[in-house]
Amino acid sequence: MIGGGPYIEALPPLADVVQFCFAGITIGAIYGLVAVGFNVIFNATGAVNFAQGEFAMLGGMLGSALLGATGLPLPVVLGLTVLAVTVIGVLLERLAINPARGAEILNLIIITIGASILLKGTVMVTLGKNAAGLPAFSGNRPIWVLGATILPQALWIIGTALAIMVGLQLFFGRTLVGKAMQAVAIDREAARLVGINVGRMVMLSFALGGAVGAVAGIIMTPMTLTIYDAGTMLGLKGFAAAVAGGLGNTMGGIAGGLLLGILEALSGGLIASNVKDVLAFVLLLFLLFFRPQGLLGRADSERV
Repeated sequence: MIGGGPYIEALPPLADVVQFCFAGITIGAIYGLVAVGFNVIFNATGAVNFAQGEFAMLGGMLGSALLGATGLPLPVVLGLTVLAVTVIGVLLERLAINPARGAEILNLIIITIGASILLKGTVMVTLGKNAAGLPAFSGNRPIWVLGATILPQALWIIGTALAIMVGLQLFFGRTLVGKAMQAVAIDREAARLVGINVGRMVMLSFALGGAVGAVAGIIMTPMTLTIYDAGTMLGLKGFAAAVAGGLGNTMGGIAGGLLLGILEALSGGLIASNVKDVLAFVLLLFLLFFRPQGLLGRADSERV
């Protein structure tokens, strides 16, 4: 019907659409941070670390456990949590990846899947199966925008994701260590010939991946809670976001996460809630078919 009638009435109110977009940007920033962790490790090793979702889960679970056991101030607990997950990332590289450094990429991926299962099982046995939470960083009073609300914690999530993206861009573009990691990503043998310690760069990539994953888990837990098996879905959605943005591209990871989060929120809110979890994999398959280099990836990029 033209000029009014049921078609106009069926349209969702603007406030609802804005609310869905706020939710999508918030969860998309989390997916983006997980994707950034994937990209950092992929750049140094050429392998996809399927334990990256577990790093995010560990951030939330360990943070909650430390806060409850020690009673230390929240900033101290969060710093210790990031440090602990960073060490776990280093141990994963030293104990599992480094001994298999001459193996095929597929073997390295299988190792990370095994590490994911091990971390999940260890957390289940030691910290339990119950959901864990953390207090909001700046309270829970909602902020009203265009008739919709956004929580202060959501602003922490979005701001942290953008800050990490900018920080990593500066790290890779302006520091000697960052440029050395990029050299390893481009050509390991050439990097080794000019004196770069390839093993150290790979270890550093896992440390950064662990730290970024821990931060993602910490900032999301006050809003969504977390549980021992939360890393599986986070890892899959983060991987989809990394592929969407261009595997190995830091800015692309954040962009892919935001795209996936907004599409999930809009489809779940406007179509059906059971659609949103399928959308990540539909998007992944679509991009693999029609633009395998991702949204911000180069068409001529190739893993050496």
